[in-house]
Amino acid sequence: MHPYPHVYGASTSGGPEGIVTVASAGLPDLASAPPPQFDGPGGYWSPESMLCAALADCFVLSFRAIARASKLEWTHIECSVEGTLDRTAGVTRFTRYVTRAKLRVPPGTDAARARLLMEKSEHACLISNSVNGERVLEAEVISA
Repeated sequence: MHPYPHVYGASTSGGPEGIVTVASAGLPDLASAPPPQFDGPGGYWSPESMLCAALADCFVLSFRAIARASKLEWTHIECSVEGTLDRTAGVTRFTRYVTRAKLRVPPGTDAARARLLMEKSEHACLISNSVNGERVLEAEVISA
């Protein structure tokens, strides 16, 4: 890993039709628009969906690193994040994030240890640590 601080950047551009192009050096562009809840067209990534995706992605990447360091054998992980956007004290913001993760492990794996590593991953996720709001982890370990 490179020493801190790490600096990341992204840019956006768009016109009055409502579709925005999200760009970052060396990455494919991404079309974005307001979600239907904000009268957007639907069918596009929105800042709200990208935030939830970033939380889910960071959880999985953190888990991979922690599992590797802990020598935990696993076969597959799925993760979804549900963010609740609400208006409190006159400000619209995300107030709650529920991370639902399912981990498949080989038969005979210590499920309690696997669940603990999933909890460590949620606490280690730098994106989760960068947002405000209640954080809930629903972790499931499946022996297959």
